Amino acid sequence: MGKQFSSIEPAHREFIERQRIFFAASATADSRINVSPRGTDSLRILSDHAAAYLDLTGSGSETSAHLRIDGRLTLMFCALEGAPTILRLYGRGRSLRRGTAEYAALLASNFDGKEMTGARQIVVLDVDLVQTSCGYGVPFFTYAGERNTLARWAEAKGDEGLEEYRRRKNMRSLDGLSTGLFDDKEALTK
Repeated sequence: MGKQFSSIEPAHREFIERQRIFFAASATADSRINVSPRGTDSLRILSDHAAAYLDLTGSGSETSAHLRIDGRLTLMFCALEGAPTILRLYGRGRSLRRGTAEYAALLASNFDGKEMTGARQIVVLDVDLVQTSCGYGVPFFTYAGERNTLARWAEAKGDEGLEEYRRRKNMRSLDGLSTGLFDDKEALTK
């Protein structure tokens, strides 16, 4: 049933490009496991061994905190339409903070230089294992469209409001770990 691959093959890329949602999972040895749904409009396959997604401001930033300490990251895609398939990308992740040169370069080269409203970082996954499995137990769902609630919320907050929100809600994980989205010295004093 399950098959393992050392890289993202063309058929894997085609499967990923057909999906509308994926899930990012991360943890440290001592933290809660975090699993977050993401829209594939923010995802890019960078190479046979790398993927990235533009991460938007949310109520927390568990992935950032986990990547700083542990680095393990898994992205999971599952077919909700068509043939049953689950595909996981395993590897080590890192967060590119908004405003850094590396963030700007990746944004320019893979996102046409355009940030989605509310962008706070780009999460990069260096893939060391691809696994596919049957997905026979995944139910069918019909795609009805994208939600625009997060974009409307971020637009209403504006740049200053988003910055204040991130400083209030995105500096620490549920387990109290620094997310690194801000200067570490500042994050440790708040």
